Amino acid sequence: MTKGHGSKFGRKKEAAIAALLTERDHADAARAVGIDLSTLKRWMREPEFIEDYRRARWEVVEQGYARIQQNTPAAASILLKLMVDPATPASGRIRAALGMFELARGALDLDIETRVAALEQAAELNKSSGRN
Repeated sequence: MTKGHGSKFGRKKEAAIAALLTERDHADAARAVGIDLSTLKRWMREPEFIEDYRRARWEVVEQGYARIQQNTPAAASILLKLMVDPATPASGRIRAALGMFELARGALDLDIETRVAALEQAAELNKSSGRN
C-alpha cells in the first residue's frame, strides 16, 4: 500500500489483508484486526486495497505451487507406482493418472497467469506514460 504505508491506517489495512487470507470469513477477519465489518467491506471496494489483496492472494497461491513443485518428484513416484501396480484397482490407477495431468496443468496455468499479469502491467505502464 503506497498511501499511508507504515501509518496506523496502512498497518490496519495490511493486517486486514493478512486476516482475509487466514480467517474463516470477512466477519472473523474484521474482528481479528479490530475493525467493524462495514469498514472492511468499504476497504474491499477501494481499488488500491483490492490490488494489494489480490497481490497477497496471488503470492499465497504462488508459494503453494512452489511447494507442490518442490515435492513433484515424490508425488510423481507415488502416482507412477500406483498407476502401474496391478494390485491397484483400475479406478485408483485412473485417478493417479489424472492427478499427474492436473498437477502439470496447474503449473502451466500459473505460468500463463504470471505472464498475462506481466503483460497487463507493462500495458498499464505504457498507457500511463502516454505511449501507444
